[in-house]
Amino acid sequence: MSFYPQLVTDALKHVIHPGKEKDIVSLGMVEDDIRIDGKRISFSLKFERANDPFVAAIKKASVQAIKKYVGDDAQIEGNIFVKVKPKAPKAEAKMLPEVKNIVAVASGKGGVGKSTVASNLAVALSNMGYKVGLLDADVYGPSIPKMFKTEDARPVLKKVDGKDKIVPVEKYGVKNLSIGYFVNPEDALVWRGAMATNALKQLISDGDWGELDYLLLDLPPGTSDIHLTAVQTISLAGAVVVSTPQDVALADARKGISMFTGEKINVPVLGLVENMAWFTPAELPENKYYIFGEGGCKKLAEELKVRLLGQIPIVQSIREGGDNGEPSALNPDSITGQAFAKLGQAVVEAVDQRNENLPPTKIVEVIRK
Repeated sequence: MSFYPQLVTDALKHVIHPGKEKDIVSLGMVEDDIRIDGKRISFSLKFERANDPFVAAIKKASVQAIKKYVGDDAQIEGNIFVKVKPKAPKAEAKMLPEVKNIVAVASGKGGVGKSTVASNLAVALSNMGYKVGLLDADVYGPSIPKMFKTEDARPVLKKVDGKDKIVPVEKYGVKNLSIGYFVNPEDALVWRGAMATNALKQLISDGDWGELDYLLLDLPPGTSDIHLTAVQTISLAGAVVVSTPQDVALADARKGISMFTGEKINVPVLGLVENMAWFTPAELPENKYYIFGEGGCKKLAEELKVRLLGQIPIVQSIREGGDNGEPSALNPDSITGQAFAKLGQAVVEAVDQRNENLPPTKIVEVIRK
């Protein structure tokens, strides 16, 4: 017997929400993303909040319903995904009112894989069904075009309310803009700070981003004019800081966190991402070799009282995916795909909690004396 989506939907009509006494289909909790691959069935359930007390019970009941009404041989265990409806801050930002949450991806130093994490996080969020944009704010070293294999793309302009807007390049379900689309990739950008910051402002304000659940900003490493321009231009929901486990990287990650949480900036830090957490060879997927030290980001997160959002291993496929323009998150069954999927879920939960408990971030005002 072959499976088909309507059969799955009809089965889920037998799953009653314990708190609302209605079936999950009529409540609109079953996303329109049912996928069938032979006997494998996967789909998403939508909840209002990440810590909904009925998540486990409804997932279990859904498995039982699929087994009973679709087929006992259906491969459904572990293939039901939880999706949280993103909540916008209580007040809209002055710029990009259609963008619900703007999240900065930053690092204290270069070489820790920040752009790799930003690219894969964007794809992971898109895989979860969210509308996602990615802005390459690393003006001097743009790498997003390479990571999405869109180096030859040249964004076009279109009129929106009488103004010229830049149409982002869309690939893998992610809208992205980068200064790399407007310059020769072989040329070095020798710009003074004002030129770089003006370019960033234009990418933010003139981008035709449309309605987005998440806009990620891939910031340059360190603390610079670009970071100040970002917080002076838009209201950030929060920042994700990427580091590797060794002490020299953690020292700079600490400075990055200090910048965002300082009194003058005051941007919530959603958490730390430990990249290159361990090395796992492809032929020995269960083995972990902590070549940069073990648990450095976890210790720093505990010390600074921020979340450890995820740990990403060193796997050859991450490097190959970055070089080939095919982010690892595109393959959800791979080791790295699973790691980025967990990271995406953790970021969604962190943003959701931030929006429930904190007011919108204020844009940093420029005070001239």
